[in-house]
This record gives sequence, structure tokens and C-alpha cells, in this order.
Amino acid sequence: MLSALGLVSLPALAQSSDEDELAMSYGDKSFVSIATGSRVPVTRAPAVATVITTEDIAAIGATDLDDILETVPGLHVARSTQVYAPIYVVRGINIGFNPQVLMLINGVPITVTYTGNRGSGWGGMPVENIARVEVIRGPGSALYGADAFSGVINIITKSAAEIDGTQVGVRAGSFNTKDGWMLHGGKWGGIDVAAYLRAGTTDGARRTVRADAQTAWDALVGTTASLAPGAVNNDRDFVDGMLDLSLDKWRLHFDYRERDLGSGTGVASALDPSGKSYSQNVSADLSYEDKSFAQNWAVSLQGSLMHYKEFTDAVLFPAGTRLAFSGPVFADGLIGNPDKWERHGRLNASATYTGFEDHRIRLGIGWEKEEVYRTRETKNFYYDDAAKTYLPIGTGSWADVTDVSRTAPFMEPQGRYKRYVYAQDEWSLAADWTLTAGIRHDRYSDFGSTTNPRLALVWDAAYNVTGKLMYGTAFRAPSMSELYAINNPVVRGNANLKPERIRTLEAALTWQPLSRLQLGMNVFQYEMSDIIRLVNFAYENTGHQNGRGVEFEAEWEYSKTLRLSGNYAYQHSVDEATDQDAGNSPHHHVYARADWRFIPGWSLHSQVNWISKRMRVAGDPRADLAGYETVDLTLKTDRGSSAWSFAVSVRNLLDKDVREPSPYEALGNGQVYLPYDFPMPGRSIYAQASYKF
Repeated sequence: MLSALGLVSLPALAQSSDEDELAMSYGDKSFVSIATGSRVPVTRAPAVATVITTEDIAAIGATDLDDILETVPGLHVARSTQVYAPIYVVRGINIGFNPQVLMLINGVPITVTYTGNRGSGWGGMPVENIARVEVIRGPGSALYGADAFSGVINIITKSAAEIDGTQVGVRAGSFNTKDGWMLHGGKWGGIDVAAYLRAGTTDGARRTVRADAQTAWDALVGTTASLAPGAVNNDRDFVDGMLDLSLDKWRLHFDYRERDLGSGTGVASALDPSGKSYSQNVSADLSYEDKSFAQNWAVSLQGSLMHYKEFTDAVLFPAGTRLAFSGPVFADGLIGNPDKWERHGRLNASATYTGFEDHRIRLGIGWEKEEVYRTRETKNFYYDDAAKTYLPIGTGSWADVTDVSRTAPFMEPQGRYKRYVYAQDEWSLAADWTLTAGIRHDRYSDFGSTTNPRLALVWDAAYNVTGKLMYGTAFRAPSMSELYAINNPVVRGNANLKPERIRTLEAALTWQPLSRLQLGMNVFQYEMSDIIRLVNFAYENTGHQNGRGVEFEAEWEYSKTLRLSGNYAYQHSVDEATDQDAGNSPHHHVYARADWRFIPGWSLHSQVNWISKRMRVAGDPRADLAGYETVDLTLKTDRGSSAWSFAVSVRNLLDKDVREPSPYEALGNGQVYLPYDFPMPGRSIYAQASYKF
């Protein structure tokens, strides 16, 4: 992995013949497309970005996108109460269900509008079909619009040329994990065809939860219903498919993702051993790109559709619970299952003009529609205003579960339109100086308009030194649940919400003092405003948060068979309302990796990931969450001329007790719902084999 404030590169003039073998083994990291929308050298990219190649992915032993992202400086993968979904904490921003990070697949957003993130049924992404992952830390709304707030993640899938043939693979490992996949890349007449199919299943790491939300209720009302101590429900079944067809300037891409996920620590933070969340995401996009449309003009057109549905089959609180001192007992537990269906449509066009000397001008326009077009809810309880508590329908049994979709739904179907325009100029204003200036205007049908600029000044101070100064703003649009949630006394929507906003100032320096040594550093400061939070059970724009930090990176090619790399990130974020630490994010994060090709065709890869303690949010009575360090080892073959390749990987080799912070949720008596946080997997091992023909 190679990254830095602008992304450190391997300039051709600095490579020697001794480096060629190892450098070629780790792919092309010299260019990045996410920073400007077009392919530019990473040293001149007007953003703090990171590129991870398919070779890096294999070296770190990654089996899921989360394994990749944990290696990015300034980014840490935490967990949420919703089926253990990942929270991508960028520079200390860990708020709600993580709608502040925009995820793209081949440049197309996969945002679910109900929650504003990737959906509770996201369930991760396998890596076999990933060619590159490009990550921006910091604002990207001037180019990408909503939710490109604290960061942007673009996943680029493999083309027919990159697959070049047919590959089949299998993997098996701890927790009864089994995966199988197939990749194909070739020609069908004049059409380039890339296809991918993968299916997998796992029981998950069934770590013990010592106390849960029901434990707190039991202590308050005198029941003994809690299933804690008990195991996390991390059963998971996956299906992924992709078909990509390219002909000349046209590309048609289809994606399919299906997830059947266990309930983690429970939807309501009470253990639910049989609870499930099912999701299905089907998307298609058609794009046209002509780099020689006319003299000095290049154009790009794209249309995309996405359909997402998510169902739950969960028990919020177990059998025998009651939610008041003298209230009735729920015979089979508190059962509530909201289901939703979404559809999205997008059209966009951009044009790049290079007819002005020393300027590259990019213009864009787009239209989007997103809607939760259907909702359904079944439950066996209701809220009694007089008693100020939840009471059972009937005896609170499964037989009493009632469809309330027409009488008291959690949200009526809702939709919105948005339109946007943007302009960007890359200006070589002097020798060795480039100024990138961009601005984008978004207009939403529900909350109005927002305009976001960005500026980046890049200076090639010497042949091996590049400096950058960057400023940008970004916004995060309110989700449908934040705007329109109803019939829930503890969570109410607010149709008057404004978007969250952030301003970020960054400076970066990359330096290659030796042909085999590359260094990078960046410093940043941000100010968040209008943060959307629950206040007296209703969403309000009330929060403000400031943060600052520094990130260092280094890569050293010690020899043609040994490469060392690593990064260190520091951040300090403050909640202005309390003038205390924003909480739940590590102040220090260290990552180190060694890649050793010890004999031809075989390589050993080791990595260490150290996370410092995490301070709690204001008011949380728990002690700070201890940090941890994990060690991973991967032994693999290089395919070379052989059709077979093999890999064995051990994660958390030393079997450390890894925990991620649970949110601060508590009853009036101070009992915290998940007092011992989210337990993560201990030591695990997997082996895989693939064959290419």
C-alpha cells in the first residue's frame, strides 16, 4: 500500500533495475482518478488520497473490504449496533450510522437513502473482483456531492483485460467459513466481457457478550429475561455477482449483492440468537466516454439504476421482558420488524475542455431521484401515552404480531429529487505550480440548496519534493429516517432539518530522499456544524465538532525482495457543546507491514495494527476503552507461470481481546445497554486456492 497526503508515487526516474521486480509485483500506484474525476499523477492529485492495488490486497491477506480500509492512514473500522455493520471512522468522525462517508463502485454511489449510509444490510464486500480501491480523506462534495463529507471510497472492479481468462477459487477457515468464486474475462465477438460470481457462508466469531440492554431492564424492573452472557449472532450468507460489457466507448455494468445477516448484538442491543436481516441490492449503469469527442473536448455520459430492499426478522427484547415495574410481560418478547424498499435513478454528464493554454476545465451536470417507495411493519406491541411505555398486543406472543403498515407505519413512502452543476479548473499557473479550483451547487426538493467549493495548490518544489495546500467544504444530506420517521416515541423525524456541514484545511508534503525511500506527511483541521443528533427523541441540527491531526507515511524498498511500509495517524476531535473529546475514536493509529519474497514464487507478508485507547463521549460513565494491537501473517504463492495459486493467512495471531466501542445508550438508572462494548474475533485462520485457465 502506498499513500500520502497527495499519495506518494514511484517516479520512473527514481526506479533502478534492482527495484523493477518488486515494484511490478505491487501494481501501478502512480495515478489516481478519484481526486479530480480524471486520471492524474498521484503526486499532483489535489487531495489527500490513498491507492490500494489488487497486489496489496493479496499481500495483506484481505478477504473483505474492511481489511483493506483498516490499512489506510487516518481511517479506522469500528462497528455499529445494526448487525455489526462497519463504521468507517475518518479522522475521528464517528457519528450515528456513518452517513458521513460516501462509497462508490466504479464512480457510482451505493448510498441507501433510508439511513444515508450503505444500508444496515451492507454486510461487507468481498475482494476477489476488486482491481483498486481509492480513498480520499477529507471533503469531496465539490465533485461528488452529498455525503462526500469526511471521506470518499471508490471501489474499482476488474476489467476483462485484468482478469484475462477464467479463474475459480475456494476458501475455508475459522468459524465454519466457506467461500467459492469464479471470475471470467474475455471477448464475445467485439465485446469485452468481465463476469464475477461468489457465494459464501460463515457462522461468524461467536464472542461472548457479558451484559446487554435486557440486563439493564432486568435490573430496573426485576425480571430475569436477558440472554446474556451469550454469543454474538454473526451468522452470514453472501451472494455477489457482476457482469461488465464494454464495446468501444460504451460500458454496461450490472451488480448483484444479497446478504442474510445475523443480528449481531441485537437490533435493540439485546441478544437475539435467531434474528436475521436480509438485503438485496441490484444495480445497473450505462456509460459513454469519448476522449476525442471534438477538438480539445472529451465527454462522458452515464445513467444508473439501483433497487434495494431490506427485511428484518428480529426480536427486540427476549421472551419474559417487561418495560415497566407493574407492566405486563411479553410472552415471546418484544417483536418489531420494519421492512423497506428503495429505488434510485441517476443521470449525469461531464465535459472536459483543454483548449485554453495551461488550463484543464471540467464541467458537469446531473439529476437524481431517490425514494423509499414502499414500507411495511409488523409488531406485537404499541406505545401507550398514558402509561408512557410499550405494552403488548394481546399477550405479546408471535401469534399477536400485527401488520401496522397502514395504521401506524414507522415511515410513509417518501422520495426526493436533486439536481446539480459543477465546474473545475486545473490551472498550471506557473512552472511547477498547479491550482485546482472547483465549485458545485446541489438543489434538493426537500431541504433546498447547498454550494461547496474546494481549492488545492500543488507545488513541485524539487524533482523529489511536492507540497500541497488544500481547502474545501462538504455537506451530508439528512436521511429519510431523520426527516420522516413517525409513530416511534423515542425517534421522531424532522422535516425541517438542514444538511450537516464541514470545512477542512489541509497541508501536505511528499519527499523521496532516496530512490528506494518515500515519505509523506499531512496536517489537517476541520470544523463541523449543524450535526444531526437526537434531542428529546427528535432529530435536530444541534452539534458542532472540531478536529485536527497529522498523518505520516513511509515506504522503503530495502532490497528487490523486501519492502517495508507503514503509517501513523494522530487526531484530536472535540465536541463543542461539552468542550470534551468527541469520543469513540482512537487518538493514535499505527500500521506497519513487511513484504518478503524469500524464494522465487513464494512471499511472506506480516502486518501490525495498533489502536490506542478510545475516550468515551461526554456523559458516558464507563472507563476509556483499552487499545489493542493485532498481528497478521500471510503466506502466499505468486501465480507467475503456474495456473495455481495458494495462500494461508492468520489474523490476530496473538489472540488479543479486540473490542470496538458501543454507543452510549442507558436507562435512567445509569445502566448502559452494552457496557462491555463490541467483542471482535480472536485468532482465526483461513486457506485458499485458485486456478486460472
